[in-house]
Amino acid sequence: MLRRLFKDFRFSVLPVPGRVIAVVFFVFLFIFPLISNARYPMLILSFTCAYAIFAVSWDLLSGYTGQVNFGQSLFFGAGAYGSALLYKYLGLPPAATIPLGAVAAALVGVGTCFPALRLRGPYLSLLTMSFPLLLEQIVIAFPDVTGGYLGIRGLPRLAGSPTGEFYVCLLVMTVAVLIMWKLTDAGSKYVRTGLIFHAIREDEIATRATGINTIRYKVLAFGIGGFFGGIAGGLFAHLMITATPGAFSLTMSFQAIMWVIFGGMVSIYGPVAGVFILYPLVELGAQTPIAGYETLVMAIIVIVVLIFMPEGVAVRIRDRIERECPRCKLANAAWRKECRACGASLH
Repeated sequence: MLRRLFKDFRFSVLPVPGRVIAVVFFVFLFIFPLISNARYPMLILSFTCAYAIFAVSWDLLSGYTGQVNFGQSLFFGAGAYGSALLYKYLGLPPAATIPLGAVAAALVGVGTCFPALRLRGPYLSLLTMSFPLLLEQIVIAFPDVTGGYLGIRGLPRLAGSPTGEFYVCLLVMTVAVLIMWKLTDAGSKYVRTGLIFHAIREDEIATRATGINTIRYKVLAFGIGGFFGGIAGGLFAHLMITATPGAFSLTMSFQAIMWVIFGGMVSIYGPVAGVFILYPLVELGAQTPIAGYETLVMAIIVIVVLIFMPEGVAVRIRDRIERECPRCKLANAAWRKECRACGASLH
């Protein structure tokens, strides 16, 4: 098993510059507390890790399958409240409440998927936008159970220190991103969901004509997106020590969309890059002379980037340092003249 993993790493990661950069980035995050373990940077990075999972979950659902969802905060809020309610009424620790809350969010995702299966385009987007608003009102309508507008407070922390919380969030983010990457990898030899997700996005009718049950895979995409969105919501609730109706806000959904588009859709690492650039920029900007204008500065940066790099920052960098083989579609370093697998010319 370890030998096969090492072989896959040597063949699938080391020859691809973008993936090497991703590995170096994650290694840097793991050693960052050795450089600075101040409370505020650790807190910012913990939230950034949670938001990265949330952004990638939107990319998996809307980017890879084309099911444009404007209500991703539905899963985020369901995970947050699922975790909070399990602690409040059963006294379970975060290690149990967050996964169980994510399962509840996945079930919510599957449940909301069925009314949307017959819709496409703007109709699907408008329908998904209404679901978090509906669940938010349900939460507010039962204050004795959910705490109403005040939410559920006094949740336990993920660890005993900010550094410990950061490592918990970072480890969860690393595992979640790797799983979502493999699930969406069209070239994977072991998991075929990625190839089918791509096919559904490009031409659902043609995909159905080949005998693939596209409804099943769209439900699966909603379930997976809901599960990881719920993981992010559970982490967020325990970092905030409270779960409030604000977790269902449409602003949360639009933030995820902005992070994904800024970093680059249909790339997995694009959303991660978008979150790690934009969220700390806003939070740290609040501590500088531009305090009060940090959101405006971020909006200007996003607009400029999208004008000159509409495909996203991470995707633009990837396209500069990598080249896809025209024959086997395998990623290669841009400076190679021949494909590392089939030997086809790359120029």
